[in-house]
Formats: sequence, structure tokens, C-alpha cells
Amino acid sequence: MINTKPISIKDLWESTPTSNRRFDPALLGNLPHLARRYLEQAIAPDTPLASAVRLWMHGEIKLGEKWYPFKGEEVICWNRGMIWQATAWMNGLPIWGADRIVDGVGEMKWKILGLFPVMQASGVDLTRSGVGRVQVESMWLPSVLCNPDICWMELNASQVEANFTALGEPAKLTLTMNNQGVFEQVKLNRWGSPEGEAFHYVDFGGMVEDSGTFGGYTIPTQLRAGWFFGSERFEPKGEFFHCTIDKAIYK
Repeated sequence: MINTKPISIKDLWESTPTSNRRFDPALLGNLPHLARRYLEQAIAPDTPLASAVRLWMHGEIKLGEKWYPFKGEEVICWNRGMIWQATAWMNGLPIWGADRIVDGVGEMKWKILGLFPVMQASGVDLTRSGVGRVQVESMWLPSVLCNPDICWMELNASQVEANFTALGEPAKLTLTMNNQGVFEQVKLNRWGSPEGEAFHYVDFGGMVEDSGTFGGYTIPTQLRAGWFFGSERFEPKGEFFHCTIDKAIYK
């Protein structure tokens, strides 16, 4: 009998081998100034260069026109994908579920009280959109941006762009820093359907409101994120996710 049970968040985490490579700032010598500055602030010297991160978080998510509290856990495994599972509370009732993109297959399943479906989707468009999510969430796994296949380009005095391919899809990730070199914003052209119509590429990103350090990695710990990032449509129409990272471990 074929086992069709989807991989769990624990299984995805445990499938990742422990890294033996360590971060050496001296290896960043050929990168643009802003890229070096970002990576040197994001990763402490001699930190193992992880290929996966496990995050625990809480925050608010916008469904329709209302914001609802949630508590969640996520594993990002750079070579396989990610699973985000959470519980949100709508009018006092729990909605349980997960968004995932693992080994080239993306889907979302959410149920009220864990019994009655309220949101379910899969298919090539959702998978492609899920890949974009993994790419933008490299901000929580900055070790992968040390890979030699990342092509960095300094756009101006405060922005640098990382060009790479992850999970079969190309990405242009723009990082914005302030005058002190502190990471403030992340932006990506992501496949999605925020208007509820045909899928297409839309600017997606987040504003970093605070950072914290876990296991040698300094990452965004308070974030506002959504579609139409960088435009007047972001706050009224695109913004849908506020989160605070409570804990992060690396592997």
C-alpha cells in the first residue's frame, strides 16, 4: 500500500543534515559593499552555515477585511521547501491548518475546529507562489545567501539585489538597509493572485520593525508583509501578515 500521508513539519526538519561548513567573513571579499555588510551583520563568525531553520511565531493575519490572531511554527529547508502550520482564532473559534511547498508540490489546507474545511487549494500556480514565499523568507535563513551561486548587485546607496534560483524558480530579492546598515525591507516579484483573479507576478515584501539573534543569526523578528509592496496599495489592499518571531533554531 502506498503511503499518501504528507510529510510533517517534524519530518522535514529531521530530514536536513547538520552543516559542517562555517561562516568566514573573509570569503565575502568579492561581494558588493552592502551585501558584505548585510551578511556580516546577519551571521556571526564561525557560525555553522545552516540549510534549514525552524521558527516559532505569533501575530495577526488578515482574512477579508479583518485581522485575526495566530500562533504558528515553520520549517524552511532550502533544498526541499517549507511547511508553515498555525492556529488562527476567528470569532473565538480555532482554525487549524498549514501552507506547504515540499519537493515541488504546494498546497494549503485550513479547517475550522480541525473538522470543517474553510480554505483548500493546490496546483501549479499555488506551487509557484509557494516557491516565491520560500525565496523571500531567505531573510530568516541568511546562510543560504552566502552560496557562491548568488549573484549580488548593488542598486544604490541603500539597496542590494540578490539574484539566484531556488526550487527551480529564478528570484531577484531586493534588500534595503538604513544608514547604519540595519536591514529594513525585503522585496520580491512573486507569483500570486491578490486580486482573486488570474495569477501573475506582483511585488511582495515586508517591513522589518525589529531584529533578534538566535544561534549566531540576526534575523527580522517583527515584520509586516504583503502584496503590492512599495506602492500606495500595500497598506489598504496588500498587507495581510504581521508576525513576531519567538524562537529560531538552525541546522
